[in-house]
Amino acid sequence: MAPSTSELASGHSSISKPNDREIRVERVFQAPRSLVWQAFTDPDLVSQWWGRGNTLVIEKMEVRRGGHWRFVEHSPEGVQGFEGRYREVSPQTRIVQTFEWDGMPGYVAVDTATFADHGAKGTRVIMTSLFHTNEERDGMLSSGMEQGLNQSFAALDQLLRGLS
Repeated sequence: MAPSTSELASGHSSISKPNDREIRVERVFQAPRSLVWQAFTDPDLVSQWWGRGNTLVIEKMEVRRGGHWRFVEHSPEGVQGFEGRYREVSPQTRIVQTFEWDGMPGYVAVDTATFADHGAKGTRVIMTSLFHTNEERDGMLSSGMEQGLNQSFAALDQLLRGLS
């Protein structure tokens, strides 16, 4: 069970499996919602945190319904590409997009991120990833997703501190 809004500490992610096909991530960032939204939707800012400290090339980022996004991460382990399409963009409230990793073409998840005020200049972000099967969800979890996500969010925390 995910912690309640009051229990979720800033700087810590809660990762859960609410059902057999979803991953749910909650995190509170100590920055106003407008700034967190900007960090998720401005390519210049995304490139500073999404790649976990690795070089991230944003080939496309059309933040609008039907828009295409494609990121290529360059790390010591090699080059990894990720892409998808935006299904919904409701400014400062919600983004729904598809997510596909070049290493597993055809395995597409639907990611939803919601942004809510969380008192004293904080923002609560809830992200869910819906997979086609339980096996796809579990494969993502076993791929190191949690570690990578926490590394990216630590970089985002640092970026937000510098922007505030």
